Amino acid sequence: MRAYFCGAIAGGRDHLPIYRHIVEYLQSRGHEVLTDHVARPEVLKEESAFTAREVYDRDLAWMRQSAVMIAEVSTPSLGVGYEIACGLHVGMPILCLHREGLLVSKMITGNPDLNLHVHAYRDPDELIRHIDAFLKTKGRLAR
Repeated sequence: MRAYFCGAIAGGRDHLPIYRHIVEYLQSRGHEVLTDHVARPEVLKEESAFTAREVYDRDLAWMRQSAVMIAEVSTPSLGVGYEIACGLHVGMPILCLHREGLLVSKMITGNPDLNLHVHAYRDPDELIRHIDAFLKTKGRLAR
């Protein structure tokens, strides 16, 4: 299955090891992560080669090609929030993950959309359990 992964880039890279863990896990399970570059340490340098419009057009195209979205939302990010809103607009199943105890926007946690699933995790094992449960149920129903 094709997955769209999002995590903060310009907003901060504090959770890069978790991003890598998510992307590598999805790939190890045979999923194609169209946005695997988000988990690379050099993503800011790589993205500087593209105009803002090129990134926007490319990312929306990847979103349209994806069956599900998985977003790590521990680091506040305008871009990630926008991607989540776009995904919900087109009816995409979305899993938002964040470290337990962190403050996450109520625009995410309070959204009643049935396609949006928000879960806290304490450790990488719990994070993986949330991903597996989401893909087992929502992945089958994805557009």
